[in-house]
Amino acid sequence: MKDLITNEIKKENAILVGLITPEQNEEKVNEYLYELAFLAETAGLTPAKRFVQRLETPNTVTFVGSGKLQEIKNYVEEEENEIGVVIFDDELSARQLRNIERELKIRIMDRTSLILDIFAMRAQTAHAKAQVELAQYQYLLPRLTRMWTHLERQRGGGGTIMRGPGETQLETDRRIILDKISRLKQELKEIDKQKSVQRKNRGKLVRVALVGYTNVGKSTLMNLLSKSEVFAENKLFATLDTTVRKVTIENLPFLLTDTVGFIRKLPTHLIESFKSTLDEVREADILVHVVDISHPAFEEQIEVVEKTLFEIDETEKPSILVFNKIDAFSHVEKDEDDLTPKKRENYTLEELKQTWMHKMKENCIFISAREKTNIDNLKQIIYDKVKEIHITRFPYNDFLYQNYEEEE
Repeated sequence: MKDLITNEIKKENAILVGLITPEQNEEKVNEYLYELAFLAETAGLTPAKRFVQRLETPNTVTFVGSGKLQEIKNYVEEEENEIGVVIFDDELSARQLRNIERELKIRIMDRTSLILDIFAMRAQTAHAKAQVELAQYQYLLPRLTRMWTHLERQRGGGGTIMRGPGETQLETDRRIILDKISRLKQELKEIDKQKSVQRKNRGKLVRVALVGYTNVGKSTLMNLLSKSEVFAENKLFATLDTTVRKVTIENLPFLLTDTVGFIRKLPTHLIESFKSTLDEVREADILVHVVDISHPAFEEQIEVVEKTLFEIDETEKPSILVFNKIDAFSHVEKDEDDLTPKKRENYTLEELKQTWMHKMKENCIFISAREKTNIDNLKQIIYDKVKEIHITRFPYNDFLYQNYEEEE
């Protein structure tokens, strides 16, 4: 929306809503809402206000209680707040969505639909666009109500929709969406075949995949290791399309893949529709798990990534844990008189290094991709792991490696 005076695009103000439950305490909810605010900003919105309520379970009718919903409504109706959208941190059911929208009379989103919107904005290639579109329709299908605009206006191909006797608009819209889902699945099946052929054509080179939470610096690291210019930006999901580069460290070539970042509560529709992109993770020989050590909830992010990786592929693979952004790390000094146990924010970088490097041994390293700190050591670790797999595939080259090392 443009401001008529300044001619600048004015961002919509958004309200963020979260719940404190037995499963997620206040500290965790605040962290989730901080991330939701980052998602909203990535989508071009301005987070203006947060509403949090403590409930045993989400209200099945309106997600929050009636009193909290009225509080949100009062805030929305105050003209000076200029609220354009209310975003809920958890996925809303069709019933909740319908009831909240009816009460607030404003656009309602949940975390899933917000992530889908960002993916739609970020998609560049036909492949990524088809994947996102499929996920959006799969999300929309169970939430169809008569409040949605008629979908036949969006139907492509020049065909017209003829409704049968007694067929309601809702039934027509459902039929259109099912038709689109079927078409997109077929389209993606064809693209998947092409991608599969491309992967086979890469030969037996060892494959290394960069994985991690969104916005941890994977693309920056990809640029450093491959000496390429992969798009990197301080925003969530800066890149969606998988990038593959041939990299050579010393005398050893291998394939390096930059994959889409993971996030808490990643929509199942996205995991399903991005199957071919995630095939790069399945087919990788080595995983380089990049972590933002400066993030206050980095340990939880590690758990989210590991859980998602297990859902994608249960096969155990050699992995390297790379703690990035040591240049941005900070900690809070603990008062000597404070006898309570140390919290995460009280640990120094050296203490965290000792903890994780003791646990992971040689499979752990601390770096700064931005400042290029400790990159040579990381290259050496990757080289050693790639070589270990490479010589089992190309045993003839083992003699060459030995000679090379002797000369060095």
